[in-house]
Amino acid sequence: MVVATDDVLFGSHGGLVIRRSQALVSATLNATETADRLILENDHLYVSVNKSTGAIDLLSLEGQDLLGTQDYVTPTPGGATGSGNSGIGPYLDCYCTPEGSYTPGSIDPTYQLLHGIDSNDTAYGGMVMSEIYPGTGQVLEQYWFLRDGETGLHTFSRLAYHNETTPFLRNLQEFRTLFRPNTRLWTNLSTNAEQYAPLPYHNPAASDAGNAVTFQDATWLIPNASDPYVVQESDYFTKYTFSDTWRDHSVHGLFADGTNSNDGSTFGAWLVMNTRDTYFGGPLHSDLTVDGIVYNYIVSNHHGDQTPNITNGFDRTFGPQYYHFNKGPATASLHDLRNDAQQYANPTWNALFYDDIVAHVPNYVPTASRGSWSGKIKLPHGASNPVAILAQNGGDFQDNVLDTKAYQYWADIDPTSGKVAIPRIKAGTYRLTVYADGIFGQYEQDDVEIHASEQTSTNAHWIEESAGTELWRIGTPDKSSGEYRHGYERDPDHPLHPEEYRIYFAAYDYPTDFPEGVTYTVGQSDVGKAMNYVHWSVFGGYANGVRPTPYYGSGEVNNWTVLFDLDEHSLRHKSQATLTIQLAGAKTAAGNTDIYNASQPFSDLPYTVAVNGHDLEPWVIPYYQSSSCAARSAVVCYNIAHKLTFDVTMLASGRNEMVLSLPFNATDYESALLPQSVYVQYDALRLEVD
Repeated sequence: MVVATDDVLFGSHGGLVIRRSQALVSATLNATETADRLILENDHLYVSVNKSTGAIDLLSLEGQDLLGTQDYVTPTPGGATGSGNSGIGPYLDCYCTPEGSYTPGSIDPTYQLLHGIDSNDTAYGGMVMSEIYPGTGQVLEQYWFLRDGETGLHTFSRLAYHNETTPFLRNLQEFRTLFRPNTRLWTNLSTNAEQYAPLPYHNPAASDAGNAVTFQDATWLIPNASDPYVVQESDYFTKYTFSDTWRDHSVHGLFADGTNSNDGSTFGAWLVMNTRDTYFGGPLHSDLTVDGIVYNYIVSNHHGDQTPNITNGFDRTFGPQYYHFNKGPATASLHDLRNDAQQYANPTWNALFYDDIVAHVPNYVPTASRGSWSGKIKLPHGASNPVAILAQNGGDFQDNVLDTKAYQYWADIDPTSGKVAIPRIKAGTYRLTVYADGIFGQYEQDDVEIHASEQTSTNAHWIEESAGTELWRIGTPDKSSGEYRHGYERDPDHPLHPEEYRIYFAAYDYPTDFPEGVTYTVGQSDVGKAMNYVHWSVFGGYANGVRPTPYYGSGEVNNWTVLFDLDEHSLRHKSQATLTIQLAGAKTAAGNTDIYNASQPFSDLPYTVAVNGHDLEPWVIPYYQSSSCAARSAVVCYNIAHKLTFDVTMLASGRNEMVLSLPFNATDYESALLPQSVYVQYDALRLEVD
């Protein structure tokens, strides 16, 4: 139901009336500049940038302060300090200078105030902060736009580097915007429709540690048994619990249940990914979303994806993304307000407005320079949850940082018809990649041309890769290690029942779960019980607050055993066997840095398989494909795969044994408080003969 009044339009969700931002009717939009501030204001939302910091530090919706008391320490040229940067945002932050972290706006920024009427006869205002970093000449810019009748900010972020003297500067390790409140208003955080929880009363991620005990990087034990987070979610709090994979991600944010609002109303602060084409890493990329801060993580390598290099000529504008703020009655739920934000997670929403402001936003690609694509894909038998990806031509979509001019797009394929469509694609040349649950490998086709104002169509027949007759498979090829023990399995002890992998890894003590190690018998064992979601080399020690002393075992940690029976018929007239290993992530001694260090013996990690006592040639997992996955509460990271071939005479009629091995006690030294053990996380395994 929709009810209109003279000046406000409301929408109904489940019988609850929620203020709907897009359709609010407003008489005015003010864009004002003073000596100290830029201000945008309509009838409902008030936003102000502090010129001394380059950040929004005043933001209110219907008179309710959403940021809270200032506790802001002016950043030094190296970035924010102490517990500052609370009560501000959205603002731009990066790890992008030779010194490392930096919050633009504190050295010598310039500002621009914009205002106009768009092609829908709607007033809008914009604020631009631009700063040149001394010594390198990097240009860092943040754009905020407010339209009349909306209660959210359209944001763009830009980094440009033009320096022929120093053509290579460094990698762009992090680029992000943050909504960082400092107020008791907010009571809950939400990653997606299924992952949400109360905020801890003392939130250590917001520099309010209380009596929390640090166990790992950004990970704490909260010993207060009555804390609402502990009661409902977990004893452990970490920002990594609330990370998510980008494929189906659309909205995340904070919810206020009305306990601490001025009039008892509920409020929401949401980051809406209405576009995803200027991010990197494709649908497998995962990152932080919310921990008391609402993040827009534009670039990072938290879970092992590569990051782009800042080289001469780098100039990329990221966005738009939309920070949406909404208000509901006291009876509205987190899900009600999230659903209100969800409606804007569509690249076609407000596309006309973005065309109208193209002159103000460098590098933004307007509709006239975009085309569309449709496909009809004949899928292999058994394919489910298929997806089509258009990304950097000639390379793995996970590595699309290698071309900083390339964009990325994906959409679900109808598994019955094989049809798929993607709108608003930047004109250019792309690789088409298709993958699906239940199917080993993926389909790839280069040189898909997208032309401006035209539709491109592709017909493709994906034949599943095969190396002969399949003898067995373990796990489901789905790009994740979630089907194994402590993966997608739900926590039985807390009312919100989070997926277990989301919780601090040390909550699941490997020696207790597998006192004799892992032995999996094909055709008998349950993959959700008999195999762990992580294959460690050593368990415990550094960054393990539950088991602070390393447990090496006597081979039962680093060696896993697979038992399987074969009959004579299955081997008759066969000459070669192929073992396919698909990993959802692998951590070598390189961690998530993609940097080779000769002093680390396991920067390149040898992974060994023995078949009935015969060692096969090791698979050396290279440093540049290393992830930081399970340690950061993830089961989908940088995916890699390998095939080991061997003479079929190594197999026997009857019982066979295969041992999957990491080096014994293989560790690295960690600059952050993270586990030192190397590890792998299995997606799926398959044995074939031919």
